[in-house]
Amino acid sequence: MSADGRFTVALIGASGLLGRAVAAELASAPGARDWRVVRTARSRADAASVKLDLLDHDAVRGFLRELAPDAIVVAAAERRPDVCENDPALARALNVDALSVIASEARALGAWVLSISTDYVFDGTSPPYSPGDAPAPLNAYGKSKVDGERALLASDPSSCVLRLPLLYGPFSEWNESAVTSLTPAIVKSADPANPPASMDAWATRYPTFTPDVAVVIRGMLEHRAKGATISGITQWSGDEPMTKFDIAQGIARALKVDAKLVAQLTPTDATPRPRDCHLDSGRLEALGIGRRTPFDIAIGGLLAKYPDVSPQ
Repeated sequence: MSADGRFTVALIGASGLLGRAVAAELASAPGARDWRVVRTARSRADAASVKLDLLDHDAVRGFLRELAPDAIVVAAAERRPDVCENDPALARALNVDALSVIASEARALGAWVLSISTDYVFDGTSPPYSPGDAPAPLNAYGKSKVDGERALLASDPSSCVLRLPLLYGPFSEWNESAVTSLTPAIVKSADPANPPASMDAWATRYPTFTPDVAVVIRGMLEHRAKGATISGITQWSGDEPMTKFDIAQGIARALKVDAKLVAQLTPTDATPRPRDCHLDSGRLEALGIGRRTPFDIAIGGLLAKYPDVSPQ
């Protein structure tokens, strides 16, 4: 606890898509006065956050020792599969080595760590996946996240991993999420002068709204603050199976555009991706933790908030 008795949370990666949602939830939730949330960011640090590069291990150690948080939420990672495939050393540096440093310091400080992981730890051949199922990643991104999970839990078994699928939410750029990144092509295809947009209809995803995930994370932190630590592997997922073709149709409905879309029935990504990694969320549901906003409602409300952001 901080000197004033508040529960102190270090939110690592607060400027990202998920980090911003978590910061907003912790600031606006009932009982927010009982929280002290210290945000960190690297390239997008502002007056409300601490600039912190996870590759600078000494800086990470110094930050955590000075803050002495009760809990650490690690929402920062290298999560772009193509980048990880082309630079596995960078993927490991961010997704494994930096997390190991955080875990070691947290153990010494008695802080609880909640680290964000991914459904890409699985190969997508036998969904749904429970937390205890054996990982079998298909690409460097998934492998780095599995190694990060193992490093964290080996350092401190009381820490926790939260696996998540495809995320979308309030954005600053279309390409912050693989969901909203489809929007420019959707809008462009509605122009009669342009050809149809090809959309993947092979892989099934479960788009999950970041404000919903933020509610999940707040619930997990509240358990910790009350002394009921959640440890090991946990998972949360939206419950609507959708291909990118389905997602694109939903975006077109929300924008009220007559998009011309073509279903691509075979994988075309250079980096292998799993076909269906549906995550079983039962463990958190049993604790009464969670919220799911229907995709059409979430994407409609989301796109309506950004009338000034025009696809290029």
